[in-house]
Amino acid sequence: MEKTDAGTPVGVDDPYAVVDRCDYLTAGGKCRFAVEYAESDPAFATERRREEFQCPVAGPPDEEGPSGPWEWADCPHFRCRNHDRECVRCGLEEERMAHEDSRPLLEEHHLSYADSSTHGSGETTHEITVYLCRWCHAKVHRSWARIDDEVNPDPEAIAEREGRRSRQQRELGFESAANRYDDGG
Repeated sequence: MEKTDAGTPVGVDDPYAVVDRCDYLTAGGKCRFAVEYAESDPAFATERRREEFQCPVAGPPDEEGPSGPWEWADCPHFRCRNHDRECVRCGLEEERMAHEDSRPLLEEHHLSYADSSTHGSGETTHEITVYLCRWCHAKVHRSWARIDDEVNPDPEAIAEREGRRSRQQRELGFESAANRYDDGG
């Protein structure tokens, strides 16, 4: 299983196996990185321009799934961050509290760490992240738990989420200012 620099497991054997698409890939199969950040890698941008900015992994836009000559790991600017605000392991949804500094239920979990080809430089090759609830995150890093395990949310996680929902419902309920700020007079 893939490991962090500290030696803890990340919950997958191959981080690229959980990738759906690159964050820079447009709906038309074009590479947004080569257009928006051309100054960061002029040679890459020039090559993509020659190919009409077509993503070398995605392939032709009329084909389903990645069908180009490259794999996600081959692209020097690949990035995949999960934007769904639920735990990929147990499905727990985030319940944020406005104007409160409570710890979030979900945490960003990195699936890719230093590449062995960087010879111990500690350099991360690609950013591949998903969201895990705090409870699943701890289980993945402290044991052999995998992110693709089919599990239910931890009872503690459900209790925390429901407590937040209850507080939100109380805030949404109507209470007249006279009752709310009754000074006892």
